[in-house]
Amino acid sequence: MNMRSRMKGVFWSGILPLFLWTFVSGQSSCPIETNRTELQTPYEKPTKLTLNSAFMSPIVHSFLDSVQPNPFPKDLLIRVIKDMNFSTERVKEILQYEIGFLVCVAIGILYIVLMPLIGLIFACCRCCGNCGGRMQQKNTTNIHCKRRSFYLATFLITVLILAGNVCMFLSSTNTSETVMRSPTELTDILENVKGYLNSIPKQIEQVTNESSLTVDTVKSNLHETGPLLGKLIQNGLKGPLDPAFNSITEIAHVINSTSDELLKLNKTLELLKPKVDVLKANLSAVRQRINNTLHMPDCENCTSQLPDLDKLSLEGSLDFPDQNDLRSAVDKAINADVIGQANKGRDFFDSIPAKVKNETRLSVELALFQLETLKTQISGVTKDLPLDVLKTISAPLTDLQKSIKDFSPDIEKSSQISLAVGLVLSCLILLVVICNFLGLLLGVAGLNPKDNPTERSGTSNCGGIFFMAGVGFSFLVSWIFMLVVLILFIVGGNTYTLVCKPWQNKELIQLIDTPGLIPAINLSTVLNLNTNLNIVNVYSDCQKNKSLWTTFHLNEIFDLNSKLDVSKYTHEIDQTFDGLQINIANITILSPEVKSQLNNFSSRASSMNFSNIIQQINDVSGTNLSSVAESLDILAGKQNNQAIKDNLHGEAKDLRDIQTDITSNIMPLLRELNTTVKNLSVEASQITATVENVFKKVGYAQDVLKYKISQIVKTESRAFIDCQLKIFQTFLQWANQTITEKVGRCGPAAAAVDRSEELVCKHLVESLNAFWFSLGWCMMFLIPSIIFSVKLAKYYRRMKYSDSYENNNFMMNPFPKAHLKPELLENGKQPPLT
Repeated sequence: MNMRSRMKGVFWSGILPLFLWTFVSGQSSCPIETNRTELQTPYEKPTKLTLNSAFMSPIVHSFLDSVQPNPFPKDLLIRVIKDMNFSTERVKEILQYEIGFLVCVAIGILYIVLMPLIGLIFACCRCCGNCGGRMQQKNTTNIHCKRRSFYLATFLITVLILAGNVCMFLSSTNTSETVMRSPTELTDILENVKGYLNSIPKQIEQVTNESSLTVDTVKSNLHETGPLLGKLIQNGLKGPLDPAFNSITEIAHVINSTSDELLKLNKTLELLKPKVDVLKANLSAVRQRINNTLHMPDCENCTSQLPDLDKLSLEGSLDFPDQNDLRSAVDKAINADVIGQANKGRDFFDSIPAKVKNETRLSVELALFQLETLKTQISGVTKDLPLDVLKTISAPLTDLQKSIKDFSPDIEKSSQISLAVGLVLSCLILLVVICNFLGLLLGVAGLNPKDNPTERSGTSNCGGIFFMAGVGFSFLVSWIFMLVVLILFIVGGNTYTLVCKPWQNKELIQLIDTPGLIPAINLSTVLNLNTNLNIVNVYSDCQKNKSLWTTFHLNEIFDLNSKLDVSKYTHEIDQTFDGLQINIANITILSPEVKSQLNNFSSRASSMNFSNIIQQINDVSGTNLSSVAESLDILAGKQNNQAIKDNLHGEAKDLRDIQTDITSNIMPLLRELNTTVKNLSVEASQITATVENVFKKVGYAQDVLKYKISQIVKTESRAFIDCQLKIFQTFLQWANQTITEKVGRCGPAAAAVDRSEELVCKHLVESLNAFWFSLGWCMMFLIPSIIFSVKLAKYYRRMKYSDSYENNNFMMNPFPKAHLKPELLENGKQPPLT
């Protein structure tokens, strides 16, 4: 029952906590690599286009949406592309869809036809003196109000034309800049796509390299099974063994310290005892002489000093028999080599890695062979991925880049031409604006309302001429400009409504994605996929920067889990180590003989009577002969017998000499002896507890070695193998997640499409539309500009005929011929009636 209770207590108090601690420590020490290199991402060249006509986009889009309110004709385009049959009904359907553009075209054609015709008629009328051609102006009561109204209207119209002209300058510059940079921009877009396609194999290669690195890590760990697994086993045994070894080392230090103190004690006694014996002999001789002197018949009052003779003795023999027993126990403990026992245990502890390496050599070789096979399987996972398709896609992109480079000079030349044409058109419109502004400025500057129309200044007349010059120039160029507006409107407007607008809302992509419309664009066929891919969904996923695995549903044709299933090999590795038996020979930390010597040492130390030793030392050190010597000197002073007096003085001097000898020679040794004994007493008081602590910790460690070492070895071996397998599991999870979520994120592909849309629509088409819209704006306002300029010119030009105010209340006196203008009299003409 006692043995059973003892084992139960050891288990609950020591082995169970040890097992739990070993399990936790083994699990937490697994060096799983979690920091892996990030996948390489392709470098994207940023756009260099900075100019656009966004300031005009809202009003242009609003106009075009009004012109073409119909939805995107997807069904019509599908029928046209598939059939390529332009029958009467199909053409009628197309024209019906384009009815808004046709109306605008009709208005433009009407403008082109009527403007030069009206201009010709207007010129003929002017030559005939009509349409404001007669150089005479009625002086009415509201003439100044009319002039101001015409002036304000002309000014506002001219400002509106100038605003359109400024927009023409800006949009023309933007268009030319876009055309100039479009080859570089397209090349960069294609280069970004190629960089993205080239980055996918590199990312796959990174995953493969990580697999090789993982296998190499596990192989390295298996090569270092001795140090790694041995370290785990050492950690499992360190908890109970280290305190045991430390306690043995501690008791060894106590034994050596006790031995040193005993040696010091013996050395001090060897020096002290001869001197004490001589002191006792001298003191005994002096005492005998004093006794003889005090008993002389002539010694007066000497009997009173006889009691002091008892003080003239040294108590204590300084004989310590217990010391020899303790010395013997210490010598036996030293001879038992306690520290050697601790070193022997530490050597056993340090030899565990070497033993583990020897025991696991065969299993490690089998596992390494299986790891090579596993490495080949993981590396072959990426070979089944359809990466060759990327090269098929990348080759046409390279050819397209070469074609763009070949056409770059022609594109640059067309950019210069477009810029020149835009500037010429803008400058011609600006000429009309300048004529109007000069007319407004000079007319106001030179006009005096009180002057007769025939007497207006040259400045005012010049202002009117500028108005008429602007009118004439407007008639000459407006119909040509409207022709340019009509052509650009048809091209740019339809491009916006049929390409850019549906491109932005994905209707164009849906059209392209129509089954059978464009057979060459079938992603399922091109990529050898079983699933029917929708370009719209692919584009949407790429805008969200999803991986190729998710975007193209590769899981339907490629079973990644089975490719990354290495359970067969890991199971074989697990089986190889599962049957492994690592035999670590048990040792006896402290032999029975050593324990017996420690018990003897403890009992001897505890039984030593240090109080008796200290008492003897105190007896010797407490001897004081000076008081007796003083009494003898006083007694000698009372004697009449000179001989007795001299004897007493001499004996007092001898006592003082002995006291001096005690003080100078005996007392230092006694103090040293007292210190040594006290040190021994302190150590001896702790020896019993120290020895009991040694037995307790050594017993606990010995029980662990006896009953649990095999369990510890098995637990740590299991933890080591589980760690290696967990490294694989962690890698496979990372590889699966990386391939399915990170490899080939197609955000750059969607960005290339969006960037192409920005180049074509936001920069090129919008700039072109802004140009024709600005030019058309100017053309529309040229009509009221012509009307008001003609009207206003009459108020600034110098008239040839004068006129008077109308007044129905009185009769006008006939003008004498002397008052007529010379030219009228010479020609024989009569002035017109007012």
